[in-house]
Amino acid sequence: MSYKEIYELSNELYAERLELVEERIEQIIRESAIEPAFADYFRSAAKCINTIKNHNADKEFNDLFYSQFDKENYEKSYANPAYAVKVLGDEYGQLLSAVYAKIAGSITHIYQGDIKYLCIYAELIVELYNYFENANELSPDEIRGCIYSFMHDYEEIFAEDDNRALLDPAYDYYTELVNEADLSNDDYLYSYGLYVGENERAGRAHLASFSDEEIQAMADTYTEGYRIGFITCNKDISKKSVVQVLYPLGFERMIRAALKNFEKMGMKPAMRPFSTSVNKQFDYDHKEDMALWLDKAYVEYRLECMHNALERMKDVACKCGGPAVIEIFGEEPFAPVSKKEAAHFNDEQQKLVVHMTSVRSQYMNSYIHSEDRSFTIIAYPCAAIGSDYKEIFTETVKINTLDYALYRDMQQKIIDVLDTADRVHIVGTNGNRTDLYVKIHELKAPSKETAFENCVADVNIPVGEVFTSPVLEGTNGKLHVSQVYLNELNFLNLEIDFKDGMIDKYTCTNFKDEEENRKYISDNVLFHHDTLPMGEFAIGTNTTAYRMARVYDIAAKMPILIAEKTGPHFAVGDTCYTYDEDNMTYNPDGKAIIARDNSVSIRRKDDISKAYFNCHTDITIPYDELGAITVIRHDGSTCDIIRDGRFVLEGVEELNKPLDTLDAESK
Repeated sequence: MSYKEIYELSNELYAERLELVEERIEQIIRESAIEPAFADYFRSAAKCINTIKNHNADKEFNDLFYSQFDKENYEKSYANPAYAVKVLGDEYGQLLSAVYAKIAGSITHIYQGDIKYLCIYAELIVELYNYFENANELSPDEIRGCIYSFMHDYEEIFAEDDNRALLDPAYDYYTELVNEADLSNDDYLYSYGLYVGENERAGRAHLASFSDEEIQAMADTYTEGYRIGFITCNKDISKKSVVQVLYPLGFERMIRAALKNFEKMGMKPAMRPFSTSVNKQFDYDHKEDMALWLDKAYVEYRLECMHNALERMKDVACKCGGPAVIEIFGEEPFAPVSKKEAAHFNDEQQKLVVHMTSVRSQYMNSYIHSEDRSFTIIAYPCAAIGSDYKEIFTETVKINTLDYALYRDMQQKIIDVLDTADRVHIVGTNGNRTDLYVKIHELKAPSKETAFENCVADVNIPVGEVFTSPVLEGTNGKLHVSQVYLNELNFLNLEIDFKDGMIDKYTCTNFKDEEENRKYISDNVLFHHDTLPMGEFAIGTNTTAYRMARVYDIAAKMPILIAEKTGPHFAVGDTCYTYDEDNMTYNPDGKAIIARDNSVSIRRKDDISKAYFNCHTDITIPYDELGAITVIRHDGSTCDIIRDGRFVLEGVEELNKPLDTLDAESK
């Protein structure tokens, strides 16, 4: 069954309901039977629904629809909770702004031929409007209850659709679009319903200038990374028949070639396209809207719906081999405004969110078996990176195809020294206040075992790191970085203190108010956990990428995928082996990688809910802020890996050449 057949059956259930509610939507646009401020809101929401209904797959419509969220118009949009509260009051503004954002976010469904979301959100607006018609009986609790009932009643549908889109190749609208569209101009981009801006148009135009051979080479790098990931981890790709393809709009020419490669592997795609945000402040304002209806009963029901949806599609889920991801980078680092009018989780809700995330992850891993899945990630710049976009793109392609064998051998020399360590001492320089000791797993059989993985270009493209899961007990000190871009947010002077491997203190200088700085980190790095372990310690070796970042002055715009390869980095959260700890993997030299657990993750043996945090955030110290990385052995002897921003081990001198070239260019 194709997406056309799926939605044809679904639409039969909603067509009559949609026809009935459309009449009422038109009445709301025309009449003014309620208080003027609220009448204006409902007219705007009703017009938004009508606009979605009458959508067109062209630039004019895309510009018109998304203009309400751009920086210029957002200040006076009901999608902005600050404006909604100003016009509608504290009691209703927040709630109605969240509803408006939900309506707008449903637009992609109509492009696929699915009328269900248009129908149910139109019905919600009508139901809410009816409450406001009876002003004498109106109360915020009634409105909140109405929204709660809506979210609860449709949660089963939301869960089903979310999981199908994530895992089921039968939902092939995007597959058909990529394979059949005329990619020679921008027209097809508007068939997604997603925001199409300069990044998307420029990306398509730039890839159009590549030869077929160049496109094929890019696709091969991407799909071979995925295939080799299975081999490296001793997993059988033949057990799998579904690959999750996440890609940015504009990259369809590369994706078309990649799909042919995946087909040869016996893999069908579950497609997940995305575009750059029309306004990241809009996204940030609504990221905790669930706080408006979240309670324990809702969480339990949502988890039940998730589980039931996965159970219904268990035959598809077990065939999923994992994601193949293309990221983009280059946008200006986003420093959000934290608005009091936006919804925020309270302490109890934060605990519920942590619980919900944890259980959902457990469900996913029970149906998509971690022991036989893999992934790959690769990144390319977008036009927002600046006037050197094309040059940076070319450099990135080169970085993504650096000599596998050369890096493998140099990184092995680094690992050979690291494997002698009791702990590793990392100190900063040039204003960097890092002073950190990382405890390393002891090897019982050094001739057969290693604590560090030799990471080359497979699951994580490009090449360039060695990493381990540190021993938490004995890992102590301060991590500091002057500026870092994490989860699409900019952090200034991020400072984290560790005590026995767990986050003890944290701060930054993004805001004047210290409490606001702490909340910013708590929300977006700790993800509402009281603390997190250091899940990874790594040394990045991709000095070529570092040089590119400095030459083009794009260090703050680099994705973590590449940035983590440009210095030592430390992940807070789960280890790199989460849910896969018992599946032994080996380095190219044949040694078993034994540092797969820590004292938190090992709790999975007794209580899996206490073992994982379902987050993993890499924080990188760039070479120019790095004073030294020093191995301290059990007998007290030491050996430097890096000193004053240079690799000092014999046999890895090649890594310093891009750094020396950079210094020469800077003079």
